[in-house]
Amino acid sequence: MFKILRKEELSPHVYAMDIEAPRVARKAEPGQFIILRVNEEGERIPLTIADFDRETGKILIVFQAIGASTMELAAMKEGDSLLDFVGPLGRPSEIQKLDGTMVVVGGGIGVAPTYPIARAMKEAGNKVIAIMGAKTKDILIMEDEMKAVTDEVLVTTDDGSYGIKGFVTNAVQALVDRGEKIAQITAIGPVIMMKSVADATRDLGIHTVVSLNPIMVDGTGMCGGCRVTVGDETKFACVDGPEFDGHLVDFKGLMSRQRMYRDLEAEEKDHVCRIGLGRD
Repeated sequence: MFKILRKEELSPHVYAMDIEAPRVARKAEPGQFIILRVNEEGERIPLTIADFDRETGKILIVFQAIGASTMELAAMKEGDSLLDFVGPLGRPSEIQKLDGTMVVVGGGIGVAPTYPIARAMKEAGNKVIAIMGAKTKDILIMEDEMKAVTDEVLVTTDDGSYGIKGFVTNAVQALVDRGEKIAQITAIGPVIMMKSVADATRDLGIHTVVSLNPIMVDGTGMCGGCRVTVGDETKFACVDGPEFDGHLVDFKGLMSRQRMYRDLEAEEKDHVCRIGLGRD
């Protein structure tokens, strides 16, 4: 069993948990993910690793309680144990010295998995800039943590309550306009945000990596639930990813597949709320 060592609500309905998982922590690398189950009846939840500590054997996960499964997870307490915690899964981020600036872009809870990538790229000798996007200041997460591992942090809020008013693409454009030599952008967050970043950087010729987190069941590619089209090929996010060249991803197809699951998830969420599992 995998004990919850710490639980913290970072912003409304967004939680951080330190999980005791020494075997996973020993092998974890930036960009990889885990799949967990709360109990025997629970669905498998894929979450990109937000941090890991090999010495203490801890894995940090950050998630939003938005559907039935994540609401069940949010209802757990410190000291409780998860039934399953499988990982690390997927291909790790490519960490190397770049000929230019590394920019990580995180939208919403997508900020969390950019943290270990930013830290590793900084340790590799790169100049690292973080762009963090949120709808409003109240739901911004991990700003201090990102400042500690990067050279610069730019914050955007949709409503202008903090930082730059607008979207993460506005901050990307601001870097380009000031002459920043960007070698790579890694974007993690809502699919529409990653698509917007990839669209904005395509004509600029900036190598852009996106991390995809579609529906997954087994994490081995056997179920096919996480298939995505990249270029002219079918890829499986759980084994071929989760990171792909953002300029080659078929975002239209990916968003269409996501919509297929949205109504079902909404029905499950309504059922969970009625029986009280969403309360912490």
